[in-house]
Amino acid sequence: MASKYHITKDGRRARKGLYYYMNRAKKRGTSKSGKGTVTDKALKDSAKTAKKRYGGCADCMRSGGLKSPAWQRKEGKSPSGGLNAKGRASLKAQGQNIKPPQPEGGSRKKSFCARMQGMKRKLTGKKKANDPNSRINKSLRKWKC
Repeated sequence: MASKYHITKDGRRARKGLYYYMNRAKKRGTSKSGKGTVTDKALKDSAKTAKKRYGGCADCMRSGGLKSPAWQRKEGKSPSGGLNAKGRASLKAQGQNIKPPQPEGGSRKKSFCARMQGMKRKLTGKKKANDPNSRINKSLRKWKC
């Protein structure tokens, strides 16, 4: 089975997409004229669009684009469940104010436990609900629910 990825000129590993296949056909000389072919003008226009998207930053485009916020990546998540300080800081930068867990008690704990246990029941399958390493079970453990 063929890989879904290819190596670009600058050494990045990128997923194969429409332009990959159209350019491959163009290089081989097997592209059909008319509908569905890529012209040099269209390629230049798509490069301009990419520059606008990444704010004209050529390095950002080469490195695979702008990074997603830390709370969405592994470095912003706590191994024991929930977000770590870096993850909370990245959420705060986006305008949200998320507080650290409150395992010792209080109204926040009561509310969180009720909400998350309901999510666990409704939104997860049996396999994930019983997996001690799933994100939902880790966060419930961290909050001592």
